[in-house]
Amino acid sequence: MDLSKILAISGKPGLYKSLTQSKNGFIVESLQDGKRFTAFASERISTLEEISIYTESEDIPLKDVFKMIFEKKQGEAAVTPASQDEIKTDFENILPNYDRERVYVSDIRKVFNWYNTLLEHKLLDFTDDKKDEDKEPADVEEPGEPDKKSEKAATTPGVIKKTKAKKNKNN
Repeated sequence: MDLSKILAISGKPGLYKSLTQSKNGFIVESLQDGKRFTAFASERISTLEEISIYTESEDIPLKDVFKMIFEKKQGEAAVTPASQDEIKTDFENILPNYDRERVYVSDIRKVFNWYNTLLEHKLLDFTDDKKDEDKEPADVEEPGEPDKKSEKAATTPGVIKKTKAKKNKNN
């Protein structure tokens, strides 16, 4: 499930799919009605990938919260209760250690609505997560003789192992 293309725009209800980047912002499409428009760079735009829920110990990525809801509701839509107490109780059943002081009822309502929207548009796919868990990490070396190049690089001062990083066009 790739939530990096799904956007939440502050001040606008619902979720939006990022189609492309324009000179002034993003061209987005509403998941509710399919209308396209420009979301300007001056607006507060967040991808669902970068949103997390406060808990008493550490923040939980929204993707993981959606997975918990999916498992708890057995793949069905989450019915948003009307009263605040019912909403809190329902969310507590899904994420028992959420931070009650920093996570508001409006946030919980939004999470349930977003979950239902993603489920309706078949954008919740947790099969990739299971495949990733089953895979063995690519950087793990088999026991045996150490690689001479990596050993030399690790012991030579001033040698830094390079990693691929995305370049930011704005910088």
